[in-house]
Amino acid sequence: MNIAIIGYGKMGKSVEKIAKIRNHQISFLSNESPNSMSLKNTDVAIEFTQPDSAFNNIKICLENNIPIVCGTTGWLEKFPLVKDLCKKKNGAFLYSSNFSIGMNIFFVINHQLSKFLSTYATDYEVKIEEIHHKEKIDKPSGTAISLAKDIINNKMKTAWILDKKDTKDQILIISKRLEKITGTHTVTYKSIIEDIEIQHKAHSRDGFALGAIIAAEWIKNKKGFFSMKDVLKI
Repeated sequence: MNIAIIGYGKMGKSVEKIAKIRNHQISFLSNESPNSMSLKNTDVAIEFTQPDSAFNNIKICLENNIPIVCGTTGWLEKFPLVKDLCKKKNGAFLYSSNFSIGMNIFFVINHQLSKFLSTYATDYEVKIEEIHHKEKIDKPSGTAISLAKDIINNKMKTAWILDKKDTKDQILIISKRLEKITGTHTVTYKSIIEDIEIQHKAHSRDGFALGAIIAAEWIKNKKGFFSMKDVLKI
């Protein structure tokens, strides 16, 4: 199929490489926002840009009836607007804070673990540590926030807080930005008697790119508002 790649940074280049390996054509490739003409021969768009441009790029695609897969984080205050626009235009939109297949399974493991431990919530402190490359703008990562939200939704804790915890009911998120780190997420459930720790470590961006391409293949000809859980049936 013909794929528009919106955002040609490190992730965009990985998406381009994996798309060509899977025999797709690139209909648009730029750091600039697309328009009606540039999307003319596009089946699906994949968006990896910056928080301040993501919403506009999504809006342009939905208004032009182009299914869009988005992996940009840090813009989710406008998420309800995208959901409304997708419904209004009878479009197709898929968002994930992390497209790695392994990471999405990790989400399920964390969800189940926090659900099992919720009965003993007062006995466990929860910490999420995320490490990324220095070029990553948003802090904490969208993936760390997604992990924290699952724990909160299971009523194990009430909120997350960055870098310094005030109460035991909060999830402490520690964000680190280092050289040559693709992405590592560690969730620790700590009590007086034991620690339970799960970790996902990405070795390259190719896992994220492959997941994004698989999502794009899946969403073609569909209508609705989706996540990687729909793609992977988890």
